[in-house]
Amino acid sequence: MIRTAPHAGTPGPGPGRRAPGRFRGPFTRWPRGADAVLATVLFLLTALLEEGPGDSLVIRPVTRDLGPALLLFTVAGAALYLRRRRPVAVLCVALVAWLPTLGSSYSTLGGIVIVALYSVGRHDDDNRWGPLGVGTAVVVLTIDGLLLSTPWEDIGFGYVVMFGAWYLGRRLRLRAGRAARIRQEQAAEARRIVAEERTHIARELHDVVAHRVSMMTVQAGAARMVAAEDPQGALEAMAAVEEAGRQALDELRHLLGVLRPNAERDGLGPQPGLADLPRLVAEVREAGLDVSVTGGIQDPLPARVDLSAYRIVQEALTNVLKHSGPQTRTEVRLRAEGDGITIVVLDDGRGTAVRSVSAAHEGLPGHGIVGMRERALLLGGSLDAQPRPGGGFRLTARLPTKGEPT
Repeated sequence: MIRTAPHAGTPGPGPGRRAPGRFRGPFTRWPRGADAVLATVLFLLTALLEEGPGDSLVIRPVTRDLGPALLLFTVAGAALYLRRRRPVAVLCVALVAWLPTLGSSYSTLGGIVIVALYSVGRHDDDNRWGPLGVGTAVVVLTIDGLLLSTPWEDIGFGYVVMFGAWYLGRRLRLRAGRAARIRQEQAAEARRIVAEERTHIARELHDVVAHRVSMMTVQAGAARMVAAEDPQGALEAMAAVEEAGRQALDELRHLLGVLRPNAERDGLGPQPGLADLPRLVAEVREAGLDVSVTGGIQDPLPARVDLSAYRIVQEALTNVLKHSGPQTRTEVRLRAEGDGITIVVLDDGRGTAVRSVSAAHEGLPGHGIVGMRERALLLGGSLDAQPRPGGGFRLTARLPTKGEPT
């Protein structure tokens, strides 16, 4: 039968496998030190204890010469220190050391074998060695029990203990593996969310640059055309170009600060929304666009809807400037409809100034409508942009204000 005293301490999870929110014992906090203590304690118990009358454990007489048995105990105990790094080798050493002592009073290496079986289940990657090790240990235990005429119920109990030690280690390993996979999946999901957010921010950057640069281009073209006849007007237009350039740089710094992974976020201002629409309208009016706003949204909007609504209006007005030029009559209509809002941007397509500048842009493929439609779709809404029968363009965006974005 298996003869040993209960060992000091129960082997715990391997190093670096801490389960969140759980107690960390010495085998997790100080794995090497704990294994050294465990190996020393089991060596001493194996060397100093032997079976007494009635299956009791008594201290081995100090006058008895252990001889070769002490060497076997020492090798098996020292090998136990490597149970995490070489669990299969440790089990083999323990079993080989146990063989010469079978059927004698020195056959007390069962405790070390039990810990070695647990270590194989807990720390070995190859699933084949565990059952093979349990089977070998059972054979050795059976031989020892037959040589000592041990009752079969005691031998059967030893079978259960050996198998249970390996099975416990295996279950703990599988649970740690599942926890590690969950952490990896959570980290991957976090990276995906960050990448998606950065994609949205990149679209913000496109909208800002397109709007500001389009205004600057239109105003610079207008200044060039009237410079000879109206120098003062040209100077005012160039001053507007300078101001738009400064604002573009400010927004670029803001957005690039968001894109920088370790940027300090405390100094960043809020994203714009429909409350900033008057400022946007004033800017495009300075660029020469004849724009008016009708209707309005009274109820507060979710931040993502508020920002997307502003960007859609901004991009639509920028497109009017690019493709129809200043003096184009444009109307922005805002209205709330049930659980969403509707944005309509109409223009008559009859701008009269800076035709050369606008025509230069018409041949270039743009991303304005594609970006606006993607914004609407991400919120679960829709966007339609079509030429008007009498000339000009009509853009209609419907954005839901409830539910989760797609």
